[in-house]
Amino acid sequence: MVHLIKKINTDQNAKMRIGVENLLIGKMMKLKLGTIGVVFALLISGCTKPTVYGKVDKTPYETKECINELSKGAEIDHSKKIDKLVVYKKKRKMYAYKNGKIVEEFRISLGANGGANGGNKVKAGDYRTPEGSYSIVRKKCDPRLYKSLMISYPSKEDKAAARKRGVNPGGYITIHGQPKWNADGHGDNYTLSHDWTEGCLAVPNLAMDKLWRAIKNGVKIEIYA
Repeated sequence: MVHLIKKINTDQNAKMRIGVENLLIGKMMKLKLGTIGVVFALLISGCTKPTVYGKVDKTPYETKECINELSKGAEIDHSKKIDKLVVYKKKRKMYAYKNGKIVEEFRISLGANGGANGGNKVKAGDYRTPEGSYSIVRKKCDPRLYKSLMISYPSKEDKAAARKRGVNPGGYITIHGQPKWNADGHGDNYTLSHDWTEGCLAVPNLAMDKLWRAIKNGVKIEIYA
């Protein structure tokens, strides 16, 4: 009888050990898969519709305070005002000028169709960033891309060229911030090393804050190849 009880206890202990080991293995596998999921949680957004890779933050940016400030013209810091923007697509850089001098320099992302090598924008949906002389015509508190500055594309020249080709030149080209998953800038190095927009110019949110405070409608922007 004693030997039988010892055998039963031994078998029960062995089963308990196996059960605990299986539980730990299961938790470790879940943790490992969760980590892999985080590593591949990347989002790339265009100017109008986001392209999603992996897990994303689907919540919109809060815009109430931004809209209220914008409606009063209170977003402008007059000591920081700039009078011109110049973009060099091949350098992937945007320069802000004041009184003929460069006061800020920003990294940018361009249209997904070849970026700087994609050439000038020709028609709607070609995912190219336009080249030419434009101006800022509207500021928008954007629930998806933080904030945006609309560019006066298409110009008269752009429209004339499109008519000759028999195509729609498109529009709604902006300078905008980052998608919500990159609100704090932790993914800036990733997004700024790729061209992922639908033809817009994307900057880090911190850069957009500087532009937002410094730019009024009417500021000129020149975009070069």
